[in-house]
Amino acid sequence: MRRRMLFSTLVVAIIAVLLLGLPLGALTYQQVNNANVAQLQREAEIIGTEVDTQLLREGRVDTAYFAKVYPQRYIEITPGGSSTVVTGGWEYDPRDPDAPAALSATAVSASGASIVVWRDTRAVREEIISAWLGIASLSLLAIGVAVGLAILQARRLTLPLVDLAATAERLGSGVISPWGHRYGIPEADAVAEVLDRSAERIASLISTERHFATDASHQLRTPLTALSMRLEEIIAEADKPDVVREEGEAALAQTERLVDIVESLLGRARRTQNPKLEPVAIDDVIEQFMEEWRPVFTQAGRKIQLVGQPGLTAMTVPTDLAQILATLVENAFKHGAGTVTVRRVETGQSVRVEVSDEGEGIPEELAPRIFEREVTSGNGTGLGLALARHIAESEGARVEFVHSRPTTFALFLPPGRAGSPRTTGPA
Repeated sequence: MRRRMLFSTLVVAIIAVLLLGLPLGALTYQQVNNANVAQLQREAEIIGTEVDTQLLREGRVDTAYFAKVYPQRYIEITPGGSSTVVTGGWEYDPRDPDAPAALSATAVSASGASIVVWRDTRAVREEIISAWLGIASLSLLAIGVAVGLAILQARRLTLPLVDLAATAERLGSGVISPWGHRYGIPEADAVAEVLDRSAERIASLISTERHFATDASHQLRTPLTALSMRLEEIIAEADKPDVVREEGEAALAQTERLVDIVESLLGRARRTQNPKLEPVAIDDVIEQFMEEWRPVFTQAGRKIQLVGQPGLTAMTVPTDLAQILATLVENAFKHGAGTVTVRRVETGQSVRVEVSDEGEGIPEELAPRIFEREVTSGNGTGLGLALARHIAESEGARVEFVHSRPTTFALFLPPGRAGSPRTTGPA
């Protein structure tokens, strides 16, 4: 592209110089020639005046005078009624075929003397050639300047293209951070902007896919654990049909919950699912959730209890509420100690569900970053709390860390009003 731009600029410059230089050269030739003819004509008129003066004073033409004053001229003077007198310093007879080319001018004096003056055209040619050389020099300078500007412009135009090609290559090789380069050329800047937005979208898609894998593994772990415990109960109580039936129904409920969790995760990963909020009696969700977790705490020699105001209603999604509570309870189970308490409180502007334990609390240096992904005290994945907050924010709720000792997390839900379901943006 650079070579093509230089060649096209050079062709345009040469054509422009020719279109301007050739007429200028012809005009210069005509002006120089006309100027020398006019000068020769003035000399002839002056010589006529001098001839009249000499004839009046001396009665003759002083040829020596004219030869001295006009050394490069050939002069013929024909006084009225007298013979022609030849004078001047030029040794050639212009009428001789072998004589150099000459310019001529004719004048008639006041006394009727005829004056013809010739001069060599060699000086005229030199003057014309000198002018033409000046025009040619300026033309070459103009072409040089045009080529120089073309080189700078080609560099200014091609370097952004090279840089944009490198940016596209980076995207193709997997380096998806926006480049952020701008070049002061609207078209190139528009392409750079599109590439940067594409890099951001690709980064978002890749991040979503990665988060989906980690979130799925984290969210499915607890239901799978509860399901395996139910199956163990079925095996252990195989000789008691009623117990087997009860545990089988619980295992089926866990399986259905797993399906809901997988669908929810897929919806968030694809950004196509809008959580449909509805008034939910949170006691039903919490009690079912407590039944699933109670065997886990019993095996560990710990307790989980439900306190606070019963009968509360909140605008939420039952599956999401169960996932958030599972994350908070699992966090208390793994990192806390003693009894885990789930408390329900209505503040008027929100419904708050608190989860606390009797452990040593969260280190002060870790508390400000507790909801960041992959931030953990060392024996966890660092994904649960970040995912819980993300799920809560997707439906207009929020999860907050409210106390360090005892460790307490609170889920703030919009208060429910019967018959007023609503939806929020993409999860």
